[in-house]
Amino acid sequence: MKRVTKAIFPAAGMGTRFLPATKANPKEMLPIVDKPLIQYAAEEAAAAGITDLIFIIGRTKRAIADHFDKAYELEVELETRGKLKALEDLRGMLPVNVNCIYIRQAEALGLGHAVLCAQPAVNDEPFAVLLADDLIDGEPGATKQMCDLYSYYQCSMVGVQHVDPSETGSYGIVATSPLAERISRVNQIVEKPKPADAPSDLAVVGRYVLTPRIFHHLRHIERGAGGELQLTDGIAELLKEQQVLAYEFTGKRYDCGSKLGYLEATVEYALKHPEVAAEFKDYLEKRFCASCQSGKGT
Repeated sequence: MKRVTKAIFPAAGMGTRFLPATKANPKEMLPIVDKPLIQYAAEEAAAAGITDLIFIIGRTKRAIADHFDKAYELEVELETRGKLKALEDLRGMLPVNVNCIYIRQAEALGLGHAVLCAQPAVNDEPFAVLLADDLIDGEPGATKQMCDLYSYYQCSMVGVQHVDPSETGSYGIVATSPLAERISRVNQIVEKPKPADAPSDLAVVGRYVLTPRIFHHLRHIERGAGGELQLTDGIAELLKEQQVLAYEFTGKRYDCGSKLGYLEATVEYALKHPEVAAEFKDYLEKRFCASCQSGKGT
């Protein structure tokens, strides 16, 4: 019985919806209050018992590696100034048994290609894939939920949720048959279908646990939607020889690849942040009341 100890974080995309903020930095480094998106994803993976974090990064974007690297000068400065809480937080970003591995994706050829780039670090083991711009607030985290299920079922699975039918063109969409509570067998998976062609409204949203057999199919598929190697197409081929499950994880998902989703996540996380929650809530209440009084709110 194999357990999942490795996770891939594709982070070499252009992030065009957040330009110019993402001109020099990956979108995964955008902060939600005081932590970048990639750190939330890394913490989620570590909480699932994953010890090898494999980051797929672009040629000019070293910010992720710098973020998780040890910062000797900064640590000395914080210690000298007596900012011990900040020093503790800095040193404890990830557990000491977690390894960070960085692989460069020379060309942004799609999610499937990014996953394929990680094969030398994954070898013949099951692994998770986390898209950091899908921020999922759950306890336990979505990755732990899926890794626990993998320990039982020993097969690939995708994290899913229902979306508005008009949005199917933005997701991989699955057709399923029920298996257990919140779990179903995937019968078909289609990348970004038009609403009229979508097999359901059940969308794959940024969390995967996959068997290493997926690498074989990613090496042999042709470029799909957008002229890219789509992970969805690789999973469609995997379906022909292995069972794949769809899991409706528990937790609130924020689509931080969109400006609106990013702002929603910032507000919600700020409202529960121990340092600013009370003052921020007070600000929002006053702002809301002021808008109502001026006739701009409802």
